[in-house]
Amino acid sequence: MEYIVEKIGMSRTITVPSKPVTLLRVLDAKVCEVNEGTAIVAYNSGKKMNKSIEGQQKKYNLSSEFNRLVTLEVANTEAGDLDFAPLAEASVVKSRFTTKGRGFSGAMKRWNFSGGPASHGHRFGRRTGSIGNAEWPGRVMKGKKMPGQYGNTQNCVKNEIVSYDAENKILVVVGSVSGANGSLGRVEVTK
Repeated sequence: MEYIVEKIGMSRTITVPSKPVTLLRVLDAKVCEVNEGTAIVAYNSGKKMNKSIEGQQKKYNLSSEFNRLVTLEVANTEAGDLDFAPLAEASVVKSRFTTKGRGFSGAMKRWNFSGGPASHGHRFGRRTGSIGNAEWPGRVMKGKKMPGQYGNTQNCVKNEIVSYDAENKILVVVGSVSGANGSLGRVEVTK
């Protein structure tokens, strides 16, 4: 079973020893169609509406609070409100979020290289350094750690559930989850 969640932030438990935890808010969602375990689910992403979204709302008779559609694996067998019962019984979830985007980054930031000495008389500084061999193979090998796009990729992490507040729909998981506070992601119940 999958759910759309919003990352609230991080905290820690008050037990001894304390554990770092992440707070996730499970978003309200409506199941529009069910096809062999997967379903088309509508939720509110907080973004503006456009013509294509309005067309989807007409097709599935949705209210204006739901403005995005996504395909998820759900416990429901027919259209209606999303079933949150599996979350109350779960012990482990898989969290899938997009990491923070850092744009085009140099090799030191992207790969944690140490760089050259910062003292007098050289030009090495924060550069990558030598990247190839003298003559053979005459090209840069694939997978070479070089400057480039850093972040803004999908990341999946298994987290243990500490607690689930069904009334407020707050899920507390052990450890960190990728992405900035307020970002949306998916949570899949594994056990």
